[in-house]
Amino acid sequence: MFTGIVEETGAVVDVRTDTEGKRIRVASSFADALDHGESISVSGACLTVEDVDGDGFELFLSRETLDRTYLDDLEPGDEVNLERAMPADGRFDGHLVQGHVDGTATVTRVERVGDDWTFGFSLPPSLARYVVEKGSITVDGISLTVADLTPEEFTVAIIPATYDLTNLSGKEPGDPVHVEVDVLAKYVERMVREGAVETPLLDGSQ
Repeated sequence: MFTGIVEETGAVVDVRTDTEGKRIRVASSFADALDHGESISVSGACLTVEDVDGDGFELFLSRETLDRTYLDDLEPGDEVNLERAMPADGRFDGHLVQGHVDGTATVTRVERVGDDWTFGFSLPPSLARYVVEKGSITVDGISLTVADLTPEEFTVAIIPATYDLTNLSGKEPGDPVHVEVDVLAKYVERMVREGAVETPLLDGSQ
């Protein structure tokens, strides 16, 4: 489980392809604190640390991961957002983030507004019903709040700290991002659909 509070960006330093997927090596300031088998969020995708060596760590990207994300396009020099799994006794910020990428979107616009930025992202039709104005959403592993919403796009406000700490500072219109919707919305949808909860407003009793 993650919170969407990015710790730092790491640099991809090596990419290797094998018959079952890809292996990437990422340089990070906290690499020496990682252990084999530990979960880590890499731009919003929950991956497993396979090896740690000096100032970097290695990850395996399965074909399933490559098909669902844009990680197949990573090249040496690319920056990725990193967050270690939240410890049981850790302070909870952001919102509940699983690291399960629901889909990819593209940056539609980047606008400077005073000291802040407004980012627009395309809204995948399959995810639109889970996104609400002022609700939580995860973009490339970053916990954000939906500022505005249309059928085709959602926007978020980015403060300087988030802009400087994450890979959003290098994003331009047309670039891909990972999107994870609020898992609570999916649970509610399933419970309502299967009749697990009473919904007076839906059954016409009010």
